[in-house]
This record gives sequence, structure tokens and C-alpha cells, in this order.
Amino acid sequence: MTKERLFDLLANGQSDAPALSAPGRAALSFAGLRALLADTVSRLNALGLGPNDRVAIVLNNGPEMAACFVACACGVASAPLNPGYRSDEFEFYLNDLQARALIVEAGSNSPAIAVAEKLGVAILRLVVDAAAPAGAFSLLSQLPAKPLAAPIWAKPDDVSMVLHTSGTTSRPKIVPLSQANLLASARHILRSLQFTSSDCGLNVMPLFHIHGLIAGVLAPLAAGSQVFCTPGFNALKFFAWMEEAKPTWYTAVPTMHQAIVARARGHAELIARQPLRFMRSSSSSMPPQVITELEAAFGAPLIEAYGMTEAAHQMASNPLPPGLRKPGTVGLAAGPEIAIMAADGQLLAAGGIGEIVIRGPNVTAGYENNPAANAEGWRDGWFRTGDQGQLDADSYLSITGRLKEIINRGGEKISPREVDEVIMDHPAVQQVVTFGMPHAKLGEDVAAAVVLREGASLDEAGLRAFVAARLADFKVPRRILFLAEIPKGATGKLQRIGLAEKLGLGA
Repeated sequence: MTKERLFDLLANGQSDAPALSAPGRAALSFAGLRALLADTVSRLNALGLGPNDRVAIVLNNGPEMAACFVACACGVASAPLNPGYRSDEFEFYLNDLQARALIVEAGSNSPAIAVAEKLGVAILRLVVDAAAPAGAFSLLSQLPAKPLAAPIWAKPDDVSMVLHTSGTTSRPKIVPLSQANLLASARHILRSLQFTSSDCGLNVMPLFHIHGLIAGVLAPLAAGSQVFCTPGFNALKFFAWMEEAKPTWYTAVPTMHQAIVARARGHAELIARQPLRFMRSSSSSMPPQVITELEAAFGAPLIEAYGMTEAAHQMASNPLPPGLRKPGTVGLAAGPEIAIMAADGQLLAAGGIGEIVIRGPNVTAGYENNPAANAEGWRDGWFRTGDQGQLDADSYLSITGRLKEIINRGGEKISPREVDEVIMDHPAVQQVVTFGMPHAKLGEDVAAAVVLREGASLDEAGLRAFVAARLADFKVPRRILFLAEIPKGATGKLQRIGLAEKLGLGA
């Protein structure tokens, strides 16, 4: 395994070149970023935090979140969490991660703070000087210093990032990703998109997702190019940010692209002044019609890619011109090896439909404390993605369906079981099955079929409010159907797949 550290990956940036920038802020140079990373790792070490210690990060999108993630990934095990979670969710994740510390912005009123205090998790407050360059910060703690014996940087085989991935029949699984996994993935993306130091990426992706963290931040920084960090996606502000950042590319999920292209016609002059080299889409499938519309509006190619948490993001990507892009496919293997596996474990020839499997240096070594998931998730050295697909004669990959029951709401992955468990806490509910229903723009949205206890009374608004108090907004069912009985499969089991169709829920 390579001895290169994540910190070494950032040596490509010219010292005075901009690394991180943000709306209305001066840019942080690569020299400044490297100094910040070193200072932060030293500060964490002084608090007794070192390699493989879990440090949860609950920060809003922006340059400080980007810099804090990279710094933590260099010295401890970073664990970015969605700042939109409710208390119950923070308690689950902080417990499950066995977090040693939580980083929040000074002055934050996040429910994660009370949860951390309850669990005895150390709280580190991130302080931003308004006059400092974008991304610069310091960490304050009221804890007494417990310095490590010597300053320690994490090594390539140490865990660099920990994320959860949803499971349909079990609790969310912990995905540990090593520094070597992140290094490999950043390089795969860097090569696919041919980043150079003259590139500038406009990041609108949330920075608690693998997509934004690796494709939006780490890969371009590894090439010595600039990342313009927005507070998060906002279609109304996108073109103003574009004018300020002068980006050469951006990456987004299909629903974001659709919102952008809907406003592109009124900004044709700006687009002509600030031409993009390419646009990138990942996290869920992109309608070919939208690809055509985007490329016409921006005069630039749309590169569709395929990624997942267990692969530290990218697995396949359509090539940049002059390479052939095939709309409707997610392109060629772009990092790990990709194959199609039949149910009996045999690898299929071109044209065969089966499960998409991968192996390579960016793929996690296995789920944490979950031997059952590991036994199911790997076969003959290949990681089973749970997605169904086929490779054509040119080795372009098409995804033909999902074997798993995860709901993919515009790129947000939701475990139906997690929603089930919250709904079942309501005293009026006897039975529930959460499932994905078709949605014209998001691809899928969350729905639930509910059977009430005899004599109980409950309406859709009341149950949605109950769930909304316990789960992030994107997990709350948009449709709740109250039924006398939920349809069952031939074996008597409740089946999520196909339930939307059975219940007449179309797009």
C-alpha cells in the first residue's frame, strides 16, 4: 500500500494559488490551507485526539466545512453528519460512531450539542474570524489538554472518514474509508475530469455526502485547483455565484441540474462570458432529455458518473470530449474494475444483465462490526453494489434497476426501515411499510402504507408532523395511505418493491 498521506495530496497546489473561496470572501491560498491543516491536526492531538478517533462534524455548507473535513481526514477519523438531523438521529449516529468529539460552529444551537453533552462527547467549537480568508478557522475547547505523546498524522491505512449507508432490513451500516481509499478516489476523479490548476469548481453539493466531499472538494484540491464553496444549492443564486466565481465546472444531482437549466435561458449572456469546460452529474440517473437541454444551454458537455459511499464515491464516468459520451449510461469504469455478476456468482459477458460488482483501491475493506453485511456484500473479492445493470460491447455501464429497496429521493438515500421504526412509535399505528413512489422530478419520493390499531383515529397531517419531529425533512413521507390491510407477497411477507404500483401511486 502507498505510504503517501492525504496531506501530501495537497502539495500540488502552488503556495499563492487560491484553494478555497466563497461568496464575498477573500480566498484561502494553498499555503494557508496547508498551514491550517497542520495547525488543526496539532490542536486535535493536543486534546488527545489522534488516528482512528471518531470526530463528528456538524457544520453548515461552506468553506469552513470543507477545510474542517480535510483537516480531520488528515489526522483523525472524520464523521460528517447532516446538520438537519433531529435529536434522536444525532443520538443514534454519535452512539453508533462511538464519537470522541463533536465539532460545531461557535454560537450554534444545533440539537447535536445537547446530545453530545448527554453522551459525554467532547464539544469543540469552530471559531471563524470574519476578516480571515474563506475556510480559515480555529478550534476552541473547554476541556483540559491531554496531549498525545507526539504529534501524529494519520497513515494511509488509518480510517480517514466514517459515513453511514442505509440498509433496508437492518440498521444503517457504518462504512469506514481509509486515507488510501480517499486518495485513490480523488485521483480517479482527477484523471476522469482532467483537472488542472487553472480550474475552479462551483460547489453546490452538501458536504456531509460522499459526492460533495470527494468530487466537489478533495479531487479538485488534489489537482491544485480552486473550490468555490457556496452555502448550499440555491437556484436563485446560482448564476450570481457563477459570475463571482468564474467557474470552469460544477457537479450536482439531477434535480439541481433541472432547476439550473430552467433558469439558464435568462442568463445566456453570463454563460457566454463565463463558459464552463464541463458539467458533472452523479447520485441518481439523469434523464437524457435534461442532458440535451443542459448541453444546449451551456454549450458544454454533461458528464454523467456513478458513485456510492462504499467506493469513496466514483465507480464509473462518461469521458470528456473527444471521448464518446453515451446518454442513458453512466460511462466507463473510472477507478475500480466493474463487472456484471449473475446470481450464481459467474461474471457475465457484454449484454448480460446482473448485479454490478466492483473491486479496487477506493473500495472500503468492509462494514464495521457487521459480519452478516460483509458476508452478503462481498463475493469472490468483488463488492456487490446491490444495483442491477449491464455492460455494452464498448464496456459502457447502464443501470437497469436497483436490487436494494433504498429510496433514492433525488440523490438522498433513505432507509425505509428507519422511517418504519419512527412511525411504529405512534400509539395509533399497528403496522407500516415505507416504500418509494415515483416522482416526476426527484425520481422517487417517500410513501408509507399504514394500518391503524382498532378504534384508533389518526390523519395524514398528524402522522407526518409526528415523523417530522423525529426525522430530517427529506425522510418524512409525502404520501401516507391508511389501509385495512397491506398487500403481501406470495410467501406472506410485506414487500416494498412494487407496492407503489399495487396501490396506484404513479408519478
